[in-house]
Amino acid sequence: MREERFRRVAPSLVGVFVAVLIALNVVTSLLLARHFREDAAATSQLYSVVYAGLYSSRPGAEVKALFRMSEEVRNLGIPLVVTDVSGQVTATANLPFAAPLNDSLVRRFAAALDRENPPIVDSAFGIVHYGPMPVQRQVTVLVALQALTILVMTGLAVFAYRSAISAQRDRLWVAMAREAAHQLGTPLTSLYGWIERLRSRPDAVEGLADHLSADAERLDRVAKRFERIGNPVAREPIGLGALADRVAGYFRPRMPRRANPITIRVEASGPGPVVHGDPVLLEWALEALVKNAVDALQGRPGTITLRVGTTDDGRAELRVLDDGPGVTKDLRRRIFEPGVTTKQGGWGIGLALARRVVQEAHAGDLQLEPTDEGTSFLMRIPLVAHAA
Repeated sequence: MREERFRRVAPSLVGVFVAVLIALNVVTSLLLARHFREDAAATSQLYSVVYAGLYSSRPGAEVKALFRMSEEVRNLGIPLVVTDVSGQVTATANLPFAAPLNDSLVRRFAAALDRENPPIVDSAFGIVHYGPMPVQRQVTVLVALQALTILVMTGLAVFAYRSAISAQRDRLWVAMAREAAHQLGTPLTSLYGWIERLRSRPDAVEGLADHLSADAERLDRVAKRFERIGNPVAREPIGLGALADRVAGYFRPRMPRRANPITIRVEASGPGPVVHGDPVLLEWALEALVKNAVDALQGRPGTITLRVGTTDDGRAELRVLDDGPGVTKDLRRRIFEPGVTTKQGGWGIGLALARRVVQEAHAGDLQLEPTDEGTSFLMRIPLVAHAA
C-alpha cells in the first residue's frame, strides 16, 4: 500500500526536486556573481587604502592606512587571529565568540583556521591566521544541497525505472492469471457433470462424489481468485468464525489419519467477529497459513488450531497455531519475503501473498508471533464498526 502510494507521488516528487535544483543553481549563480563583485570592490578598496597611505606626504598616513585596512578586513567578515613570533595573540577580528586575547579558546581557534588555510608569516609583523569569507560557507552549503538533490533525483529515477519494470511484469502476471481462470471454466463444467453422473450410480463408493465435489468447488474458488487479480477488492461482511470453519472443513478429510495423523480444530464463539473485505481473497490467505502449518507438521503427528477472537482496540484476531518444530531464528526475519521456502520445489509465495492480502486489501496486519514451541501466525483486521 505504501509502495503503491509512493509510486503515484513519485512524478510529483521528481518535479519538486527538479524545481529545487533549478532554484539552487540560480541562487548559487547569483551569490557567486555578487561575491565576485563584492570581492573586487573590497580588494580595490584595500589597494586604495594601502596606496593612499604609502604615497601620502602627511605625517602618520601609514598608521591611518593600517587602521583603515584593518577596518576593511573586519567589514569583509573574514575571521582573523594575529599572533607574534612567540605565539601570543596580539589582535583578532570577526571571531564567532567573545573572549579576551589571552584566552586559550582564541589560540585553539587560530589552530583551526590554520587547518583551513595556511597562515601568513611575516618576521616583522607576526603570523596572520585567517579563515574563509562568509559567502564561501554559503556557497559550500548550496553546493552540498545541489549534490543531495541530484542524489535524491537519481534515486527516484532508479525507483521509477524499477517500478515501470515491476508494473509491466505485474500486468503480464495479471493477464496470465485471468487466462488461467478462463481456461479452467470448461473442464470444471465437465467435471461437475461427471460428479452428478457418479452420484446417480447405485454402486458408487459412499462419500466419493462429495469429496470430488468439494475438490471441484475448490478449483472453482481458485479460478475466481485468479479472476480477482488486478480487479478492485470486494467489500462485504465476513464472519471470521464461519471462514475458519469453512477452511478447516475443507482440510479435515484430506489430512492423514493413520500414520502421523493431523487434527484441525476451530476455537470460535460463533460465526463472528465480522470484518469488511473480500471473502475470496481472505479465504485464500487463511488457506495459505493452514497449508503452511500442514507442511510444518509433515512427517509427524500434530494439531493445527484456528483461534478466533477480538482485541480491545476494535480488531478481529485469527490465529493459526501448530505444534510443529517451529521456525528457525534466521528464517523468522525473512519468512514473509517472496521466494523464501524450506520445502523442496516450493515457490515461497504463500505467506507473502497472505500478508499482502491482509495488509493491503484489508488494512490489517499479519505477523509471526514469538513462541516457545510450534508456530503461531496472527492475523488482525479492523471490525466492521471500526472499518466503516
